[in-house]
This record gives sequence, structure tokens and C-alpha cells, in this order.
Amino acid sequence: MKKVRLEIVGLSYSQTQSGAYALVLGESTGSRRLPIIIGGFEAQAIAIELEKMTPTRPLTHDLFKAFSETFSIEVTEILIYNLVEGIFYAKLVCTDGTREVEIDARTSDAIALAVRFNCPIYTYEFILKSAGIVLDDETLPTNEGSVSSPMEEISASNPEGEYQSKSTEELKNLLQTALDEEQYELASKIRDEINNRKAS
Repeated sequence: MKKVRLEIVGLSYSQTQSGAYALVLGESTGSRRLPIIIGGFEAQAIAIELEKMTPTRPLTHDLFKAFSETFSIEVTEILIYNLVEGIFYAKLVCTDGTREVEIDARTSDAIALAVRFNCPIYTYEFILKSAGIVLDDETLPTNEGSVSSPMEEISASNPEGEYQSKSTEELKNLLQTALDEEQYELASKIRDEINNRKAS
């Protein structure tokens, strides 16, 4: 079956499911998008790596990567291989240099590992045909095609302006505290306020 390469093009708070997030994958050489609803923990794990934020203690996906690298196991690709009743199925393609093994995984976990191993994400044409959508330019969300700040959407559900009265130095201290306490959504909100000040 023909495989289609995908890229992460968006990550936002789900408007349909409370506490969930919409991960949007797009084909590398086309205009189709594949939206996947994922949990908050997995969304955070993906966004933290894309943002290159460093947690004080390793998250589960970071631990998996460290374990794999310690024993010379590499994840070479992620394959979203099936779609049954709205549920996507994925697997990790791994190698130790001598043999290749496929390991079943939740799609959200697989994507979180893909960004850590910097490996390609693929799906099959029949999945894109059945679940993919084509968005006109006019209907693309403002963060479409940009993965430099996916945490902005995650923190968008929090009230704005809470930190505007604080000095930049106070915000930097709050940011470090949030990272130390592993409050990554809060950290992203504070970081966005600091970045907004730099841009203005």
C-alpha cells in the first residue's frame, strides 16, 4: 500500500471534547489534513518537545527515548496504519541495527515519540481518503502550518492579561518556578507574555 508522509501542522484545544486537544497532521506534498483528537497529557508532551522546553524531570516519552538510546534502539518511523470506528491505530518501526520490529502504540504516544526521535510520520492513502479534510485558504486557522508555538493554543483556554501587571524579571522567575513544578501549561502562558513584550 502507498504510504503518505505527514507533518504536524497544528495543535489546539478541542472545541468538541472537554479536556481534549486536536492534533492536525498534514500531508507533506498536498493540502489534505488529518485531525486527531488526543488527550491533554499527550498534547503537552508533543508541544513541550516542539517548543524545546526542558522539564526538570524526564516525562514518560523522554524516559522511553533515553531507554531506547541506552540500548541502541532507534525509532525509524511512525506509521498510522488503520482507522476503525473513528479510532486511529499506529505503530513504531524500530531497529537495533540488525533487525526491524514493529510495536503497536496509541497514535498520540507515537507522535510524541516521533518528535523526540525526529523520525518521519506516515499513513496510508485509504486513511487520508476516509478521514482527511481539505481546507480552503480562507478557512485555515491562524496557526495552520506553524508548529513553532503549539503551546499557544493549549494555553488559549486560560484567561488572558493575568500577568500583564508583573515585571519581565518577575515573569522570568515565575516561568522557572512553573517549569520546576512541571506546570507546563502555566509555563507556556507566562512564556507567551514574555515573548509578547519582546515583540512589542
